Formats: sequence, structure tokens, C-alpha cells
Amino acid sequence: MALLELKNVTKYYNKETPALDKVSFAVRAGEFVSIIGPSGAGKSTILRCINRMIELTGGEISFDGVLASKLKKRELRKLRTRIGMIFQHYNLVDRLTVIENVLHGRLGYKSTLAGVLGRYSREEKRQAYKIIKILGLTDQIYQRCDQLSGGQKQRVGIARALIQNPKMILCDEPIASLDPNASKIIMDHLRNVTTHMGITVLVNLHQVNVALKYSDRIIGVNQGKVVFDGLPDHLAVEHIADIYGSESKDLIIDLGERNAS
Repeated sequence: MALLELKNVTKYYNKETPALDKVSFAVRAGEFVSIIGPSGAGKSTILRCINRMIELTGGEISFDGVLASKLKKRELRKLRTRIGMIFQHYNLVDRLTVIENVLHGRLGYKSTLAGVLGRYSREEKRQAYKIIKILGLTDQIYQRCDQLSGGQKQRVGIARALIQNPKMILCDEPIASLDPNASKIIMDHLRNVTTHMGITVLVNLHQVNVALKYSDRIIGVNQGKVVFDGLPDHLAVEHIADIYGSESKDLIIDLGERNAS
């Protein structure tokens, strides 16, 4: 049974052209799935529709057996505790420390007053320390986030998502702003989230080679439509042309890298 299922999801920002045009796919528990495509293809819109950061124009989204696209405010807040989100530009509070930002991942479980006052249990703090250690940020635990590198900030974002105890993590272009070394560290951590923690990961990527290396499955999107959905081994040159159109000739893609360790 699918953990996440999209059926004919449509989104219009204006009346002329749909940002998403009847997008349908499913993601099983424990999968690492990459969505690839050019800028403006609709990748970010898909993720924001899944966690209802934006509302659908049409179609349905189900998560863990619940029709997420129809939830009211209180039920939606509960749903979001089970879906972590990692952003391209980190979305951290720069003036706060690493551990304070990580603990913000627990706010969905708190009352408004407890959240404002920063009341976290001893167990929540212990869990935050544990996750920070796993992500190699022990030395930065009390540093303000505006003093961190981009790769370190993104690891804080992963830690903040993990402390939610989510069933799925959505990652919106998590390595787009990073250098190759930091990108590899982030992708290795995300792959570990699925392989060793059993958490489903759905990640938007522009880099085809990265998707080939890390993914269990790849979904290709162009102009708001799914034009490929399959295993990395099945992604061929003609599929890349369908996904990226005229941009495909400018991409450096080594299909021999697929599933490389």
C-alpha cells in the first residue's frame, strides 16, 4: 500500500497555464524517490501541494491512508508533524543556535504557549543531541546558525525534520546552493535517513547524476506533467530529452553512474 498517493493533482496560479497538470504517482514506505526536471517544471509546487503549503486546484492527495487534500486546520497540523520539510534556503532562524533550531521541529506537537516559551522536555533535548551527533554537528551545537556554512545549515534542516519523527521527508532542491563536497555530504545523510532509519524521502533535484546515484526511483517532470516514472536503470537518453527538452543538450550526464556507490 502506498504511503503517499497523488491522483490527477492540478494547480493553477493563473487562468492560462497550469503549474501542475493532472499529476499522478505513488510513493511506498521506505522509498527514496527523486523528482527531476528543469526550473519551472513544477517540482517545488508538487512538494508544497503535498504538505498543503499551497492548495490544490484539483485532484486528490492521500498520505498514510488519509485524504490530506481535504483536511481541516487541526487535522492538517497533525499531518504536518508526520511530514518533515527541508528547504533549499534552509529556512532557519539565524539568530538562534543549532540546537534551538533543531528543537523547533517539535513545535507541531506543542501548544502555542509552550512553543512561544520554548518549553521542551528532557527527552526532546536528549533526542536533539542524538540527531545532531549523527549529523556531525556536535561542535556547532551552541553556535548561532548565521555562523554556519551552507552545508552545515542544511544538516541543521535535516535534524529539525528528523526530530519530528516523520514518516516522510520532503526535500526541495536541498543541494542547489551547495558546492560538490557539501552536496555529497547532504545526499549521503538523506540516503541514510531512508536506508538506516526507514523514513521515506521525496527529493527535488536538478542534477540527473545525483538522482541516478541515490534514488530507488526517479520521476521526471516537464511543464507540470509527469513524463517519466521508473527505476534509475530505466532512465534513457530519450527520457532525459523528454524531461529537460532543449536544456538536455547542455547537461553533463553519465548514465554509467546510475546506482554507483
